[in-house]
Amino acid sequence: METSFDMFIETEVPENELIISRTDLSGIITYINETFAHISGYEPEELIGKPHNVIRHPDMPKSAFDDLWKTIKAGETWRGYVKNLRKDKGYYWVYAEISGVLKDGKLVEYKSIREPMSREKRIEMQNVYDKLRSEEEHSSRVVLYVDNDQLEAIKAFEK
Repeated sequence: METSFDMFIETEVPENELIISRTDLSGIITYINETFAHISGYEPEELIGKPHNVIRHPDMPKSAFDDLWKTIKAGETWRGYVKNLRKDKGYYWVYAEISGVLKDGKLVEYKSIREPMSREKRIEMQNVYDKLRSEEEHSSRVVLYVDNDQLEAIKAFEK
């Protein structure tokens, strides 16, 4: 077993950058800008054609995305805070606005524009989402410290 703590590494979205993407009506990525590629750690071709939820962080409660889909399918703009998973398993937080794109009066795709969040808001939303996941999904985020001898015993057991 290789132990990795990349999941604790946060990438900050630069203040002067916007992350932009578009998806088809089922959430498959059709376009990303260079900022999205850079912040997420993916090459554009690794994301185009994939479900947008490939970057969904496990800390995000399912109810946040249920609300997102309900809102955009009703033709409204969803606004909220999202913790995303990077390719290297690190993470980044964004404030997102997601809405439909109409062509000749018909919904053809969704667009998402995301921007940085303050450190205070990231802490607040982590606490909100931890509480929601605990209440709704009966799961909790845990960091566990063990004695090195115990860790070696765990590694040996897994082999």
